[in-house]
Amino acid sequence: VDVFQSREEDDRKVRRREKNRVAAQRSRKKQTQKADKLHEEYESLEQENTSLKREIGKLTDEMKHLSEVLKDHEKICPLLHCTMNFVTIPRPDALASCLPR
Repeated sequence: VDVFQSREEDDRKVRRREKNRVAAQRSRKKQTQKADKLHEEYESLEQENTSLKREIGKLTDEMKHLSEVLKDHEKICPLLHCTMNFVTIPRPDALASCLPR
């Protein structure tokens, strides 16, 4: 009877160890997949960040250029030099000289 119980306990231990080994493998695989996914997401976000920084640079340059154009235009704009421009509607001919042709 003792030999039979001992063999049964050994079998249970072996099955438990095997089950635990498989569970550990599954857990490690899941952790690896999660780490891989996080790394891919990191790489994607880094690329997006670089792209957005590039776009910010372009938009900043465009804003500087347009500010300069506006500053130059303000010097010659008849609408801005008219003393009555806040009281009356600007003359169409004065407006036309400010618009691009």
